[in-house]
Amino acid sequence: MIFITGPMYSGKKTYIREALHMSQDAFSKHAVWDVQDMAGQEDPALLADRLSRYDVVIATETGCGIIPADAEERMRREEAGRLACALASRADVVIRVCCGLPQVLKGNWPV
Repeated sequence: MIFITGPMYSGKKTYIREALHMSQDAFSKHAVWDVQDMAGQEDPALLADRLSRYDVVIATETGCGIIPADAEERMRREEAGRLACALASRADVVIRVCCGLPQVLKGNWPV
C-alpha cells in the first residue's frame, strides 16, 4: 500500500494518479482518500487494517497550524494523527506531497 499525506489542496490525488498512470476510474477503484475524516469512528488499528487493503490511501494532514481551543476538535485531530501513524506503519511507501512536490518518507518509489 502507498500512503500519501500532506496539506489540504497540495496536489496529493493529482500527483499519485499521474505517477501511477491511472485513469480517474481506475483510481477510484484502487484508492481511498480523505481518510482523516474516518478517524475516531473505530479503533485506529482496525481502521488502518481495513484501509490498507487499498493500493493507495490518502490523508490530509490535520495536525499543523493553531491548536484548536475546542476539546472535540483537538480529539478529532489526535485521532486523525493516530490513524496516520497506523497507516504509515503498514504502508510499503509513504509520500508527503506539498505544492505538488513529492517527498518519499518511507520505502522506495520507482517513478
